[in-house]
Amino acid sequence: MSPTHVLKKSLGILTSLALFSTAPAIAANVYGEQLEGFQYPYTLQHFNFSSQQQPLSMGYMDVKPAQNANGQTVVLMHGKNFCGATWEETIRALSQKGYRVIAPDQIGFCSSTKPANYQYTFQQLAENTHQLLSHLGVEKAIIIGHSTGGMLATRYALMYPAQTQKLVLANPIGLEDWKAKGAPWRSVDQWYQRELKLSAAGIKKYEQNTYYMGRWKPEYDKWVDMLAGLNNGPGHKKVAWNSALIYDMIFTQPVYYEFKDLKVPTTLLIGTSDTTAIGSDIASPEVKAKLGDYNVLGKAVAKQIPGARLIEFPGMGHAPQMEEPAKFNQTLIDDLARQ
Repeated sequence: MSPTHVLKKSLGILTSLALFSTAPAIAANVYGEQLEGFQYPYTLQHFNFSSQQQPLSMGYMDVKPAQNANGQTVVLMHGKNFCGATWEETIRALSQKGYRVIAPDQIGFCSSTKPANYQYTFQQLAENTHQLLSHLGVEKAIIIGHSTGGMLATRYALMYPAQTQKLVLANPIGLEDWKAKGAPWRSVDQWYQRELKLSAAGIKKYEQNTYYMGRWKPEYDKWVDMLAGLNNGPGHKKVAWNSALIYDMIFTQPVYYEFKDLKVPTTLLIGTSDTTAIGSDIASPEVKAKLGDYNVLGKAVAKQIPGARLIEFPGMGHAPQMEEPAKFNQTLIDDLARQ
């Protein structure tokens, strides 16, 4: 039996099972190691390349302008608990305005390879993305990063300023150095054990509190389904292991000290009620109180980046592009038009 048939059989069996017996009434879809079975909003393609002595496959969407092409390309970088697909509404809005939009899934995430061993660095992920863009014939692009993608987008702009037309950071993490502020370190093994326990119920609770400030809309359900289905599918352990390696990268490789070195036009789009901070869940109350205050962090970092523009979304959480897509996308399009 071919690997494809084995995967389909496994998915068929697992789809009928609940993610966890304690989960609430959330659809218990289960997806493959590279998110097989999940429906992407646009055609999913794969870029095959070699990195760290192994063949890898990077999933991506390359969406052509829906009308009146303006000759500009936007690259969307997803966050840690997100995928290229979570940019769905932003892709549509940008395409309608004439932009070519490329939304990759980074190695270790979503539709891309989950290596058994990989030295994760933001430099490596930036280089992987640069290789993808070279493969697609893109010489210069607007780089937009959300959450962890904001750290990656910052690193990309630092490494490839000549290829970065503009940098946009949407509620990026890394606006502070959590470790330097006292957040405790976790080993990769500890992160792995934490990631093995992810459930649909836990994911929804976290997203509701952090992304949507206690609110919930039915259209948010598919993003819980996407993440829970990937984390509880046949690639469960490899997904959790790569997630652990990536968390270690995020915690130990700050970009905070290099914002001052950015040399490209930069805009920060900040939901001011966001409280995301790596390590805050195990920090002491005193340390936790100092972490993740985006109402303060956005303003402070905007002052560090030469010529940066700050746009705030009062009362919005960690994922404004998903919380209020129409408002976010119009704000983004208006900002890009200022170039």
